[in-house]
Parts: sequence; structure tokens; C-alpha cells
Amino acid sequence: MPSEIDFCNASGLLPLITTAVEQRSDGLRLLVLDLSATRFMDSQGVRLIAAVRHRLPDGALLRVVAVPKGVPSRVLELSGLRRDVPVHDNLAEALRTECGTAP
Repeated sequence: MPSEIDFCNASGLLPLITTAVEQRSDGLRLLVLDLSATRFMDSQGVRLIAAVRHRLPDGALLRVVAVPKGVPSRVLELSGLRRDVPVHDNLAEALRTECGTAP
């Protein structure tokens, strides 16, 4: 994901993500949005993640990676989206966690 997610680019990211999901011919079971390089995110980032979540195929899981003390992690916490989408500290953790919730 880009270093900033805000009103300037969030609407353009949704079609990129949904196209990538739709092009999976083997059936998507897990989508991880890696925000570890994202330094700034506002409410548009929250809306983007929520929109991605609602557009995933049935049975597919969404997980997010966000640096624990970073802005995206805090925004996800304040917005309440963290209750609905598991947020992990790093990509390896997001990929190896077998349950659909954060530890």
C-alpha cells in the first residue's frame, strides 16, 4: 500500500485492489493489506478497508498489517474498524495466523 492513504488516492486504490482480487482464478481465501509502509492514513483509508472487506468473495478473509505505534494502526483503533478486521504487527504474523481474529 502507498505511504499515504487519503482523499487524494483512496478512491483510486479500491479498483486496483478489487481487480487484483477478481483476477484470482484459484479462489481467494485470504487478502492481506500491508500498511507497514503507510505513514499517514485518514478516514478515507478506513473507508477503503471497509469497502474492500465488503467486496471480498464469500469465505475470504481480510487481514491488515500496520506498525503498532503508527498512524494507520491508531486510526484503525479510533475508528473501531479494528474490531471487525484483524490487524497484525507484521506480514509474517498475518500470514501464519490461522484463526480469523487477531491474537
